[in-house]
Amino acid sequence: MIIKIDDLTGNKTIALIAEHLKGMEENSPPESIHALNLNGLKETNITFWSAWESDEVLGCGAIKEIDRLHGELKSMRTAANHLRKGVAAKILTHIIEEAQKRGYERISLETGSMDAFLPARKLYERYGFSYCGPFAEYKEDPNSLFMTKELK
Repeated sequence: MIIKIDDLTGNKTIALIAEHLKGMEENSPPESIHALNLNGLKETNITFWSAWESDEVLGCGAIKEIDRLHGELKSMRTAANHLRKGVAAKILTHIIEEAQKRGYERISLETGSMDAFLPARKLYERYGFSYCGPFAEYKEDPNSLFMTKELK
């Protein structure tokens, strides 16, 4: 598996983001969806990575710089046909290492509170994320859970 910075112009990456957004729409009410679309992921304070094996996209993830010491994990997704193969763990490890290289003191995330998001929450817990209150621009929402990981 190769994890690389992705410019979000390839058809396979675009299809994976569409799959991600569709999943959010199926499992969250519209007012509680915080997933970014393609244009949102292209903002200058976001770095987006995709994981590949040959010419097949396996998954993706991004980090948004909140400030020089705090990053937000965004758009974690494993392609449906590659679930339970360790793709998300490898991408998450890559992003955490990148956050440490950047000097971030912590990395945080927002995820859904519904059962569909339980596998993601379990992954984040295994990697040392703990539950916290809303951060950055987020507000309390019964459909959202917030997690953070201290990096120092």
